[in-house]
Amino acid sequence: MAQKKNHSKSGLLSVNAVIAENRRARYEYYIEQTFEAGIILTGTEIKSLRMGQASINEAHAGEKNGELWLFNTHIAEYMQAGRHLQHEPRRRRKLLLKRKEINKLSGAVAKEGYTLVPLKLYFDERGLAKLSLGLGKGKKLHDKRDTEKERDWNRQKQRIMKEG
Repeated sequence: MAQKKNHSKSGLLSVNAVIAENRRARYEYYIEQTFEAGIILTGTEIKSLRMGQASINEAHAGEKNGELWLFNTHIAEYMQAGRHLQHEPRRRRKLLLKRKEINKLSGAVAKEGYTLVPLKLYFDERGLAKLSLGLGKGKKLHDKRDTEKERDWNRQKQRIMKEG
């Protein structure tokens, strides 16, 4: 179940709020392990995130020069800032993980055919932007059908239990 966005009186997202979630990720991939990564952002990007203006549906993570990067994440421009202060909405952003975790993830992607899938972008209890990153393998078409059947059956069970 998705966590509800926590808005303060000013309309900004507060601590422990989910900014963006990639709901299709668990449908498209078997997520075997998750990692929490920090992200290097500019000032206008943080302000846009506080307003909940981000999308990770088309995003993916990958290794480049021994570091992990987040590609194709859309963080809208912060309109209250001047034109010269704006950031590029789909620029690549560096992910902050421990060296051991980076080596483990890069090795799994390179050798075993895993994919790094962004699952959720949120603010932690300290108010820092974090990314939940999943290490997963792609599902085949028949696996996706099985997932859908199971979800429908669980829904029917809940309906029957509620009526009975």
